[in-house]
Amino acid sequence: MEMPDLTGGFVALLGLTFEEATADRVVISWRVRPELHQPFGIQHGGVYCSVVETAASVGGSLWLADRGTVVGVSNQTDFLRAVRDGELTAVGTPVHRGRSQQLWQVEITDADQRLVARGQVRLQNLSPA
Repeated sequence: MEMPDLTGGFVALLGLTFEEATADRVVISWRVRPELHQPFGIQHGGVYCSVVETAASVGGSLWLADRGTVVGVSNQTDFLRAVRDGELTAVGTPVHRGRSQQLWQVEITDADQRLVARGQVRLQNLSPA
């Protein structure tokens, strides 16, 4: 499967950089900035959810390759530490990859390797139409 262009749209809006993207591991980094804060000046939880979903979907798509496409059907993300600024890194890895579904986990850490959020996404594998 050819990697889709992941430099525009929502990815660009969030400022995400793909450090690694394979069927077994996806690494995404971004800088926390005021436009991504919630009203109390910390990283908005929706950003964490979006990055978790993005990492899982990219990895799941690369694994499924030409056998179909994936869509997220469940995203459960926990916010563990408030972050006001700095660089964050998300690492996504598969937990289960089956015929009809995949489960991916994603851990987000700060520059000091402290866990700030973690999540998991269940993907539905869709056959080509």
